Amino acid sequence: MLESGRAMNKQVTLEAIPITGKLQDLQPLEITIVNKTELEPLWDYMVQNYHYLGYTKMIGPRIKYLVRHNGIPIAALSYNRASLWVGVRDVFIGWSDQEKKQSLCHVVNNNRFLILPWVRVKNLASHLLSRTIKLLKHDWLSLYGGEVYCVETFVDKDRYNGTCYYAANWQYLGETKGFSKIGKSFVYHGNRKGVFLYVLRKKFVNRNLNHRIPKRCERVPNMMLHTPDWSPDLLEQAGIGEVEVAQLGERLEQYLSIFNNCYQRSDQRKYGETFVKGLLSNLDRKSIEPIALKYMGEKGVRTMQMFFRDSPWDDLKMLGNYQQRLSDTLAAPGGMLNTDESDFVKKGNGSVGVARQYCGRLGKTENCQAGVFVGYTSDKGYGLVDYQLYMPEVWFNEEHEQLRRDCEVPEDLAFKTKVTLAQEMIANVALSGLFPATWIGCDSFFGRNKEFLASLPEGYHYFADIPENTLVWLEMPEVCVPKSSGRGRKPTRPQASSKPISVSDVAKDKHCPWKQVILGEGAKGPIVAEVKCLRVIEAIEKEPGLRLPYQEVWLYIRRYADGKIKYAFSNAPLDSSLEALNKVATMRWPIEQCFEECKSHLGMGHYETRTWRSWYRHMLFVLIAHLFVTELRLLFKKNTYFNDATG
Repeated sequence: MLESGRAMNKQVTLEAIPITGKLQDLQPLEITIVNKTELEPLWDYMVQNYHYLGYTKMIGPRIKYLVRHNGIPIAALSYNRASLWVGVRDVFIGWSDQEKKQSLCHVVNNNRFLILPWVRVKNLASHLLSRTIKLLKHDWLSLYGGEVYCVETFVDKDRYNGTCYYAANWQYLGETKGFSKIGKSFVYHGNRKGVFLYVLRKKFVNRNLNHRIPKRCERVPNMMLHTPDWSPDLLEQAGIGEVEVAQLGERLEQYLSIFNNCYQRSDQRKYGETFVKGLLSNLDRKSIEPIALKYMGEKGVRTMQMFFRDSPWDDLKMLGNYQQRLSDTLAAPGGMLNTDESDFVKKGNGSVGVARQYCGRLGKTENCQAGVFVGYTSDKGYGLVDYQLYMPEVWFNEEHEQLRRDCEVPEDLAFKTKVTLAQEMIANVALSGLFPATWIGCDSFFGRNKEFLASLPEGYHYFADIPENTLVWLEMPEVCVPKSSGRGRKPTRPQASSKPISVSDVAKDKHCPWKQVILGEGAKGPIVAEVKCLRVIEAIEKEPGLRLPYQEVWLYIRRYADGKIKYAFSNAPLDSSLEALNKVATMRWPIEQCFEECKSHLGMGHYETRTWRSWYRHMLFVLIAHLFVTELRLLFKKNTYFNDATG
């Protein structure tokens, strides 16, 4: 259907094509500044006809963003100068009249936000807010020469709840007083609006860190979050002393408020928050029963179990909120996406995905579940981004049909290898744009899989661990058809003139010396390793140039003080320096550090649930608890990035 009309004396035609589906299906989205361009009339027409406030010409500094998918307009946003009088904002910032006069130019107002009514895509609104905020920092400075310290907006609470602003990590400050300025006077109109603020420069509001931000009006404080039973290991890890520990309950309450819009009822929120508190506590076992008994008594065990298994709260939205918060905390240029598997030993055969399979933690075949994870590492820190439960192929045969129903496995679920699960997650994370990265790292299970490495998104370089028996040539051998020996069939297939050698032999080669390097600072001092780094020819099917083209790659070998040796391939550019590859090597292991922290301190493997949904929800809460500890670590400047891990 075509919508036609006029805007700013120009004829505009707009196609009303229904757009539904998942956010990842819309990527990449094109976000364009349309100020004084031929697209500005289209932006004006969209807002004038589909935004409840309409459109009047904006005066002063302004930026109009038009969002398109495959050339089709789907959304419009604009930012202009801030309002002069906003009581709750001014109290929060804490500036004097003179300071406000000098600094108001650094506050920008999101005065219009429209997604066309025929576009219905989950999480699109919060995604666009996050994307345009990141663009705004550069665009406003470029166009108007001023840095943006924070962005404000007003939400008509009779129409909207501000859900997308909560999801995009804006802070709710309270309500306006219901006055508007007409001439030199203020007139009461009674239409109070919710005020949200997104802080880009934290020092701008640091003077008011003790100011308590009002919570959503329907929120009842969860006093169990303030129980002083924190895990001492977590406190030590985050560098929290006796003075700071008294504030942890309030910090946790404020942190967990970003997930409020994922619950339908207040009791659901209470169960979710209480479980996270249990993961952060000094309990020895951190599963549903001990956490419920500690904080809710015997009657709470059954209701907590139902909360995990059957309660209709939105765990997918919660994962999206978590990923956005993780991005806001850690996103930085030059990061690395990591993929790895983690196994969980389980007794019995009644839990979802349990089978006798190789367990990496034990180094042997055992009854266990296996999860595939994607993590993110940057100069700011590390965290887990996404996860999937691996379902062994045996689970899809007829003998397991009843067990699939008992464990509430989705009926349309099909078998996928661990490699496929990792490929899909990496592709989705890359499309989200939340985690800027140059590198993709993986352990030797994925690193030895050529199809996996070949499938990685364009624009990334891999740093892949490999087994010690991986074969390489130090120089490209000649390839020719061998002469006939006079016996048997005459050779027709070309072969290499020399045999490849294992990377472990390269490590032993005295003609290629070790170089001592410092990879980073650990809790007990510098982490020292010996390194060999050289260009080699990867032996694909033991012969270069056959079936699959040969590839020249970096072979990176590192030997630690305990004699442990690790090997990796990287398709980093030819001119990459040793210092650059040393840094990348340290970015590979933090996903293993995530597993260590989550399993040792946060009960990642303590779950006793059997169903599909319960497994995913347990992992989600563990990730949420881990991010809280990460933020505390950053806040209190406790550097555990290198810890004592050897990678």
